[in-house]
Amino acid sequence: MNVSSQGRADRGTSGLRKVVAASMAGTVVEWYEFFLYATAASLVFGKMFFPNAHTELDGIMDAFMTYAVGFVARPLGGIVFGHFGDKFGRKNLLQLSIILVGASTFLMGCLPGFAQAGYWAPAMLVGLRFIQGFAVGGEWGGAVLLVAEHSPNKSRGFWASWPQSAVPMGNLLATGVLLLLSSTLSQEAFLGWGWRIGFWLSAVIVVIGYYIRTKVSDAPIFVEAREAAESNAHAGYGVVEVFKRYPRGVFTAMGLRFAENIIYYLVVTFSITYLKVVVHADTARILLLLLIAHAIHFFIVPLVGKLSDSIGRRPTYFLGALAGASWGFFAFPMMDSKNDLLILTSVILGLGCHALMYASQPAIMAEMFPTRMRYSGVSLGYQVTSIVAGSLAPIIATALLDAYKSSVPVALYLLGACAVTAIAVFFLRETKGIDLKAIDDADAAPLARAASTGQDTAPVR
Repeated sequence: MNVSSQGRADRGTSGLRKVVAASMAGTVVEWYEFFLYATAASLVFGKMFFPNAHTELDGIMDAFMTYAVGFVARPLGGIVFGHFGDKFGRKNLLQLSIILVGASTFLMGCLPGFAQAGYWAPAMLVGLRFIQGFAVGGEWGGAVLLVAEHSPNKSRGFWASWPQSAVPMGNLLATGVLLLLSSTLSQEAFLGWGWRIGFWLSAVIVVIGYYIRTKVSDAPIFVEAREAAESNAHAGYGVVEVFKRYPRGVFTAMGLRFAENIIYYLVVTFSITYLKVVVHADTARILLLLLIAHAIHFFIVPLVGKLSDSIGRRPTYFLGALAGASWGFFAFPMMDSKNDLLILTSVILGLGCHALMYASQPAIMAEMFPTRMRYSGVSLGYQVTSIVAGSLAPIIATALLDAYKSSVPVALYLLGACAVTAIAVFFLRETKGIDLKAIDDADAAPLARAASTGQDTAPVR
């Protein structure tokens, strides 16, 4: 490589790093707030908003039901943000999403409890949770595509995995804040007002994330695709167009997402309940172990992204589904040992299984759809699944534990989920190293024929 081409490569890498930083900045903020809620649902909300529950597990399940509301809202957010993101650009919609999730999270920290406001308290919590979920639903697709569409073909898996690593970073911050508060305050003070501080801190983080996102622009391939779509009346976008042209991509994405979403919330949310109620570990100890695990998960994700560029998307993902299927059978007995090292190991192994599936998702899903409908396609495939996967996973697992007084049914539940994802991997096309422009060209050819004949001849894929 000569000096000139090396200089262009360096500038390209530098620019790509800025895009990654902008994507991660907002994603860390939004997942900090989303997981802050998840942890608070396990530790605080059951007592504060649902004090009339018959047992501790009943109160936690009620809190998890409000947690699930955010997942129900996410597909709606994905549809709305995807539609307008494909039309107006990824960056503009990302600016809006970070403001929405920041405002709703801050207001959660201001809510009165059941003792002060009665049933208005959980009702307001549900409303804010819906807004938070709506915003997060629009966040993911835009954040990962901002990176994926700027990335080189041969290393898209690695670069696009960095926004994924922002998820454990956000969880790390949320866990760290709650750990600090629960360790320095008495249990009475923490449950009374201390937990609110973590929600109020979101305002500071949102300002930082918003500012960083003002410094980047949409990828050239998006600008080119938008201009081409505007000149062709047959080139639509949005949910209807995605289902019409690329139903296989949408349903394959949903299948890939199923086990990954379930195992993550079993590891990071249900495990808190299990350790608290069954193992009787104290809150500070649980949060400290999760803090360490999230930090390790942050570094695992980009390594797996790089692996998917090397050996391919399909084998990497299948390995994750296979490993995840076995996790519940050894992880919960390790937790039962009450040994901190074994508990930590079980959580890290669970997050490792998750990373094998999660890291390559942005590259896989970006490579399924043409640019003109990519935001809608990836958001739909990613977010709709969360309604029946991640949102219900802690509820189902808690109900199984309550009914059978054993972790084995929970392990079987995860095994079934991983079987679904393994089938989706079987139908997945290997796209390692593919040029996104080639996908757009293949999509444009039948549209050009439709424009010349006046008939819609674009194929269904």
